[in-house]
Amino acid sequence: MKEWKGPFFLFCAFSLAGTSVISARFVSGKLGTFTITAVSLLFALLILLPPSWKKLAEVIRITPARGYLVFLLQAFFGIFLFRLFLLSSLLYTSTGEAGILTGATPAITALLAIAILKEPVNEKKLAGIFSTVAGILLIQGLLSAGSLSLKHLGGNVLVLCAAACESVFNILSRIFAIKTPPDQRNPVSPLVQTTIVTVIALLLCLIPALSERPAQLLAAAGWKEWLALLWYGMFVTALAFMCWYAGIKRCDAITAAAYSGIMPFTAMLLSAVILGEHAGWQQWSGGILVIIGMVLIGSSNAPSADTDKNLDKYTLSL
Repeated sequence: MKEWKGPFFLFCAFSLAGTSVISARFVSGKLGTFTITAVSLLFALLILLPPSWKKLAEVIRITPARGYLVFLLQAFFGIFLFRLFLLSSLLYTSTGEAGILTGATPAITALLAIAILKEPVNEKKLAGIFSTVAGILLIQGLLSAGSLSLKHLGGNVLVLCAAACESVFNILSRIFAIKTPPDQRNPVSPLVQTTIVTVIALLLCLIPALSERPAQLLAAAGWKEWLALLWYGMFVTALAFMCWYAGIKRCDAITAAAYSGIMPFTAMLLSAVILGEHAGWQQWSGGILVIIGMVLIGSSNAPSADTDKNLDKYTLSL
């Protein structure tokens, strides 16, 4: 049962993250990009701060400078840049297509894990990476040149940039979990870790958000927009990030990469069910290749002895 905790947390994290594309669609173009991020982070802190504030002071006191650097980079890539690229992309591409293209995250994470963390590579992983790349090319209209406008193509490129930022965030999280010297390790719970990263991301967004006339735009927002912001903050940010930190400390980066493929699958289904969007055969075929890549990358990996050894040194709990 214990070995399923990590995968379970990752499944929950990326299922919730997959709803980000849908909730973003309701506010993208109606509110400024940084305003959306800042308000959603404020909602996240409403449920993060009450249960974590007692532990925050202690964690802030004992965390080394290197830990703060990792937190800053996680906030910058995992929230600030990821949402900047994703929210901007939805002005030019469809929700379903954006959801599918976030499926590039497993392949990008796997490549980074091989290059940076020196995690082993085999035929299945390579096949999964190539399947993901082929799926992305198919989605981009490889078989029908000129079928996508430059704006649409640019929107898809922005989604891929968001996927790359998510991959960097994945690697940074894994580095923080297993690469910190033993004498500097401290038991930071997923709840506290999520709170710290959320606060840093909010500080990064505040100044850009003030230039977007937030008060005027928020005053004109309807109940759907406010509900989307609430969901984006409490579920896509707070709950999803807590599940993510709990999962990544129990699984290696390539396993996490495989589970990140749940995000585009969730986005595809919800864009069809909730938004009524329809994709062409190239998009669906590309999506299938991306999902196959996710399965190949995930099935090629087994928990390592090193991972288990490192996890024994943590006292983790939600």
